[in-house]
Amino acid sequence: PVALTRRAFEAVNQRDIDTVMSFFAPDAFLNGRALDEVYEGRAAIRGFLDEWFGYFAELRFEVEEFVVLDDGVVLAVVNQEGRLVGVDRQVHQREGWVICWSADGLLVRLTTRTDIDEARAAAERLAESRG
Repeated sequence: PVALTRRAFEAVNQRDIDTVMSFFAPDAFLNGRALDEVYEGRAAIRGFLDEWFGYFAELRFEVEEFVVLDDGVVLAVVNQEGRLVGVDRQVHQREGWVICWSADGLLVRLTTRTDIDEARAAAERLAESRG
């Protein structure tokens, strides 16, 4: 799961949305950000990603930490650095991402939280429920 996760982040940092989307299962689920938005399925997730990337003239994701909780659940502590379109300063956001991979190597669930401890607890619960 770490290798898959690293490749997905490489595609994100290259803004290669087609490759990013190839990691997602057709019925994938994304729950994230401070507003607790939920996106189900590739079309909805792609719409979110297209919109998110559209806000930024520059955007980079750096993984600070990977924790593999089982053969499909990964907690990634992620730093986003970027510059919004039309703005001349950098913005930063640190999040915990709970990533769940299927046995066939597709991303089935992605949950992002601004509270790292909350994300860590969610990852542990998810891994336990799969166990």
